[in-house]
Amino acid sequence: MVENFVGSWKMITSENFDEYMKALGVGFATRQVGNRTKPNLIVGVDGDGWICMKTQSAFKNTEIKFRLNEAFEETTADDRKTTTIVTLENGKLVQKQSWDGKETAIEREMIDGKLIATCKMGNVVAVRTYEREKTR
Repeated sequence: MVENFVGSWKMITSENFDEYMKALGVGFATRQVGNRTKPNLIVGVDGDGWICMKTQSAFKNTEIKFRLNEAFEETTADDRKTTTIVTLENGKLVQKQSWDGKETAIEREMIDGKLIATCKMGNVVAVRTYEREKTR
């Protein structure tokens, strides 16, 4: 099922992301840059069950490697140090990050050939939509 997410994705829309970043505690300057950035997401899987997710933008590049259902340490694009676990639930890749007694979830799912990332922090929800990059 993870194979559906494999590939290179370009963000085409972002809704309510500033409010989401505020809920995370991201400072004003970083939010300004984050709101202007349209990152690419690259998802890969190797033969040993490791999943790699790279986020690339003019602002910052991040990469996480993980196995489903196994907690790992992550440093986010806004420099939070989190304990993260990614699960597969009803066809969605669900990434839960926890730090300092707080928790956020990013749910990624495929809808009509697009990758939809729904970011939730408390009652704040942001939705970022990606389309598969065309191969040359």
